[in-house]
Amino acid sequence: MRAPRTSQIGVASWYGPGFDGHHTASGEIYDQEDLTAASPSLPLGTQVIVTNLDNGRSVELRINDRGPFVKGRQIDLSHRAAELLGILRPGTAHVRVDVVSYPSMEAARGGYFVQVGSFSQAANAERLRRRLAMNYPDVSIQELGAGSRHFYRVRMGSFETRDQAQQRALQSARLGLPIVVVRE
Repeated sequence: MRAPRTSQIGVASWYGPGFDGHHTASGEIYDQEDLTAASPSLPLGTQVIVTNLDNGRSVELRINDRGPFVKGRQIDLSHRAAELLGILRPGTAHVRVDVVSYPSMEAARGGYFVQVGSFSQAANAERLRRRLAMNYPDVSIQELGAGSRHFYRVRMGSFETRDQAQQRALQSARLGLPIVVVRE
């Protein structure tokens, strides 16, 4: 689905070695040499063009993960994207993120999620995500702003049906976590 031209300006960082080979929020395996990125707010599957405002270099990327979880950062780039944009050595850069297209309505429709925690500290959410990721490949963190406060929801899914989500909820309830099935 073509997007109206929307732009955001902010700070980009990059991630790679410690995450390479792990599942992303979209469920796919992260390959730091793919042209992908993590966004805290853009829908998974969104195509964007990221432009380094310091040197004018641009690259088109697909959003397949959530992050960055550092305050004040707009987008986390794959190693390859950061290399092409010339930000490997400085680690961060001022960028413009232009949305090219959003995922199709079918892909963006969401589904059911199993929420296993909500935290005010990103580090606590990340600890739980790592713990669950040892057994479940579809664990992600969703950042949610509420006024001046931020919350980090740890979720599994998405699932096409409520029954599928409830089956996962029953499996993971053995861990003693507060579990809620939600629909997006």
